[in-house]
Amino acid sequence: MIVFGNKYQFTEYELNRLKRFKIDFTNSINDIKKLLENGKTQIVLNLNNQSKDNLEKLTDLNIKGIQFLTLEHFMEKYLNKCYIPKDGGDLHYLEDLKPYSKLQYLQKRLIDYIGVFFLLLFSLPVMIYSAYRIRKESPEGTIFFKQKRVGKKGEEFTCLKFRTMHPDSHFDPYTRENDSRIFPFAEKMRKYRLDELPQMWNILKGDMHLIGPRAEWNILVPKYREELPFYNERNLIKPGITGLAQVMYPYGANIEDTHQKLMYDLYYIKYWNIFLELKVVWKTALIVLKRKGV
Repeated sequence: MIVFGNKYQFTEYELNRLKRFKIDFTNSINDIKKLLENGKTQIVLNLNNQSKDNLEKLTDLNIKGIQFLTLEHFMEKYLNKCYIPKDGGDLHYLEDLKPYSKLQYLQKRLIDYIGVFFLLLFSLPVMIYSAYRIRKESPEGTIFFKQKRVGKKGEEFTCLKFRTMHPDSHFDPYTRENDSRIFPFAEKMRKYRLDELPQMWNILKGDMHLIGPRAEWNILVPKYREELPFYNERNLIKPGITGLAQVMYPYGANIEDTHQKLMYDLYYIKYWNIFLELKVVWKTALIVLKRKGV
């Protein structure tokens, strides 16, 4: 497979996932002929604008039987994410993305209740121990942390989590590596997603699903809406404790990370089915059991 062009810059995580396909990357139309002679049979069009010469050569290859994939189809098929042009010029998302049907919503809620039952059954000792360690390592603060988050249709709700930072820490909307605001045991809670466990209450209340896009902090959302095309589309459904973006990409530290996660969120909404749901559950379990992040 050949990826032709540099409209989209693949991340380190994506390149690692694509290694097994033995992909060659090139920006030169003249290199493609040599690569095709070495047995490549498919070209991914990662291009912005085409010169007349490039177009003629590509259409000639198409006539000769070479297969082509658009960048959009390539990313959905091999990376489980929907490409979002940063200029927001392509409006197909407004047609492609839809909220759950009544049957899908019933399936989601059934998964929510079953998931919370088993999660609470196995995590109750962990939650009790976590509360003890929070009280021990940061006794001046509360055990739980409440924060306004944005949910379905852009409506705000109060999200419940275990507190992972010292009270009265300096303000920074993003978590940094070796963040001094986070006490020692809280590092482990965040790494294994244990700080999210109290959100089971939000699921039972109907604010959230077990799986879905991350419930974003309300003070960050206006910036994301301004800078990221189609950011609002993730609010077609309720957020989740875990989700495809959370298991496929690490904690976000800037607007580009949010852009990357949004592409996973839109894929999840566009292609939701029971098998995708179970895939996220399985990947979440692996992250916790292997004691490592993405």
